[in-house]
Amino acid sequence: MTQVGGQRRAPEGSLFITFEGGDGSGKTTQIQKVRAWFEERGYTVLVTREPGGTEMGTELRRLVQNGPEDVDPRTEALLYAADRAYHVATVIRPALEAGTVVLGDRYIDSSVAYQGAARALGVDEIRSLSAWATEGLEPRLTFLLDLPPEVGARRKDGKRDRLERESGEFHKRVRREYLRIAEENTDRVVVIDAVGTPDEVFSEIRGVLEERIEALMTPAQAPLWDLTLEGVLE
Repeated sequence: MTQVGGQRRAPEGSLFITFEGGDGSGKTTQIQKVRAWFEERGYTVLVTREPGGTEMGTELRRLVQNGPEDVDPRTEALLYAADRAYHVATVIRPALEAGTVVLGDRYIDSSVAYQGAARALGVDEIRSLSAWATEGLEPRLTFLLDLPPEVGARRKDGKRDRLERESGEFHKRVRREYLRIAEENTDRVVVIDAVGTPDEVFSEIRGVLEERIEALMTPAQAPLWDLTLEGVLE
């Protein structure tokens, strides 16, 4: 694993893409469509999520999302960070080292938006915590599926977890922070209007993939892409 400025970067030929957005934004549906897009082109793909991408993560997901209501914000943030550290060390980095395309359902931006901004723990503090937990691993590309919270709430049915039961103002703060992150990271984060149908949303995503991924490929590079995190890690 190569060191960059004291941080570990993803190996050459690897690609780590994350999907962010509020509740009901359709991340799961779009991830599966993107997975099919890559697999149709002959690439090995790993789909994972946070929390819950490992056996330990599944237990942490249960504790954080369906545990007691009195879990305080700092405990919540630390549980997410612990899950992320283990997830990166045991799932994401090994997959990237094997040349697998990794598609992540939530990553550091989620913690910054939910715990840093909406829980008012401090966006810089939460990002620093996650950077330490992951040894600085950043995705190469992030799709932010943007949706008004009231629209997302109408899409949800069945039992809601602790975060989904938060107030409308809480979810508005999450959305505002996501959009701030996107504005400050235009090289990495692409905002996708998630109000439309799944096919309409995927059409936007596919256009970005064709522009940002296939344009970087040459016959000599296929099937491995010369994509690293140089210039992305701060």
